Amino acid sequence: MSFKRVHRIWKAEGLKVRKKQKKKRARGKSSNSCDRLRAERMNHVWTWDFIFDRTTNGQSLKWLSIVDEYTRRCITLDVGRRMTSEDVINRLSELFAMYGVPECIRSDNGPEFIANAIQQWLSSLTIQTLYVEPGSPWQNGYAESFHSRLRDELLNMEEFDSVRHARAHAAAWREDYNNYRPHSSLGGLPPDEFARRCADSAPFAAQTPLHQHSETQPISQPLLS
Repeated sequence: MSFKRVHRIWKAEGLKVRKKQKKKRARGKSSNSCDRLRAERMNHVWTWDFIFDRTTNGQSLKWLSIVDEYTRRCITLDVGRRMTSEDVINRLSELFAMYGVPECIRSDNGPEFIANAIQQWLSSLTIQTLYVEPGSPWQNGYAESFHSRLRDELLNMEEFDSVRHARAHAAAWREDYNNYRPHSSLGGLPPDEFARRCADSAPFAAQTPLHQHSETQPISQPLLS
């Protein structure tokens, strides 16, 4: 078969040489890991991550957890079918008003966390993003440990009929985790009590947003679809 005939067939079929894809530069480095850059005070480092489950009809559930690494407090545990960058930014705005603005947020390299909108918004608030190395979940150990407990104690133990049902269980589990569960790393105190003592002993405690008394506060949920 001649070259010209091959060329005619090639054009007739609309075939093209596949363009060489540029490799995306991976974000994250080992110096951002939780064992190398440790939280030294409340609101120094928050860690966030997503975990997934399903309702009884097979539809997906997306859970967003945020934990203060120093106090071990679960700042929020939100559930929805999906969460956009705008949803996450709106939720973070609420949490910053309630608990104060963290200095750093640690995460993996998931698309939700490296989205330009979120990066730019966090940068505008001078919040440092600590991306761990790709494929190294142990570098975000607090999030992994929290999700391991969440999976074993709630997601694997309950069947959720709806998003509303999942949110009710999430609120109850978070309440128990923060207010009644002692942590050996906190001297046997539950996270909320430890956080209150940190706030009381801080030099500018009076200026610290004190929605720390979460047992008397309703757990608000973002408007997620």
